Order: sequence, then C-alpha cells, then structure tokens
Amino acid sequence: VPASPHCPTSREDTNVSAPPYPQYWVEPRFTQAAKVRVIITAIFFLLAVGSNAAVLGSLLRKRRKSHVQPLILSLALADLLVTVMVMPLDAAWNVTVQWYGGDISCKILNFLKLFAMYAAALVLVVISLDRHAAILHPFSQAHRRNGMLLRAAWAGSVLLALPQLFLFHLNTIPGGNFTQCVTHGSFRAHWEETVYNMFTFTTLYITPLSVMIVCYIRILWEISKQLKVNK
Repeated sequence: VPASPHCPTSREDTNVSAPPYPQYWVEPRFTQAAKVRVIITAIFFLLAVGSNAAVLGSLLRKRRKSHVQPLILSLALADLLVTVMVMPLDAAWNVTVQWYGGDISCKILNFLKLFAMYAAALVLVVISLDRHAAILHPFSQAHRRNGMLLRAAWAGSVLLALPQLFLFHLNTIPGGNFTQCVTHGSFRAHWEETVYNMFTFTTLYITPLSVMIVCYIRILWEISKQLKVNK
C-alpha cells in the first residue's frame, strides 16, 4: 500500500512527498522490533497456509455441490493470496530493509500485495450479500448472482490495485548505497498522495465493512421479525 507521511525510519517509511533527504540521514537497520514482526509473520503464515489448504482440500473432496461452495473456495483462494503474497514479502522486506529485487519486481509485487488484500475484502462482501439474499430473497437465482458478483470482485480487485504498477519504483539515496521500492516522486503534491491513500483506505476497509454491517443488520432484523411472527 502507499507510503505514509512520516519520517522514514524503516523500509516502508520513505515518503513520496517528503522533503529532500536530510544531510545526516541514517540508514534504516534490521531492528529487534523488526525481528519480532518477522517471527510473528512466520507463525501466522504457517497457520494460514495449513488452515486454508485444509479448507481447499475439503471443498475439492466434496461431491455434493452447492451455491455456497464457490464462495468459500474464492475466500480460501483470496486468503491464500494474502498469505503467499503479503506475508513472505513483508517478512523478507523487514529482513533486507532495502529492496534488492529490481524495478519490475518492485512494481509487480506491490500490485499483487494490494490485489490480494482487495480480493479477500471483496469476496467477504460477496458472501455477505449472498447471506443477505438467502434470508430476504430466498427464491432468487443464487448460482447466477454469485457467479456475477465473484467475477466483479476479482475484476474489481485487479482494477483497484493497478495504480501500484505506476506508483512504485526504485529510488536510491543520493550519495548513499541504499535502494528502496517506494512511491517517492510519483505524486506532484502532497494532497494527491493523501487523496490516493484515503481512496485506498476507503475502498479496502471502510466500504466493505459498511456493506457487511448493513447486510448482517438487515439479516438480524428479518430473523427477529420471523421469530415474532412464529410465537
């Protein structure tokens, strides 16, 4: 995701709209806190790979198909994308501190990182919409609807993550031997960076969460009405 506007203290903190590098710039190091983050990331990586692989195996072994199965399969795949793309990248980047992978991999990996996060969030939205439709409109065409929504979720994830390919690039500290994969210089003004960061935060967290909250509130409301009717 885009860099945040604070003083650079680690590999992700070099900012697009920050002022020129200070005269007495100190090269970031692999700190004790970074070691703890790497260990925690490795633990969560193993847990996520094992649990999602088990879910995928269970789904593939099932002979009886249902309209919910593609949703769970997509969620497991999206979670595995986050696990495979985000966790190892963050762990390795914390260890190396600077970027050694070249400009193309800098762009592609940051695109895949945000794409995986969007995919996981949007597939959760699709599942919420499916549960909402199942309770409020039980006779609707679930297979067709879910297929369209899943395709839209994956396509939307690609489109929303595309700016990463154009924003991230290699940047070397003048007079130093430190190269980083950053968005420094990609925006003409600080407000442009702020707008992009807010857009990403809204589409990745606020909007999906809001949709899910509305769906489940309406589900609970409908269930409570049915319980009152049946009393």
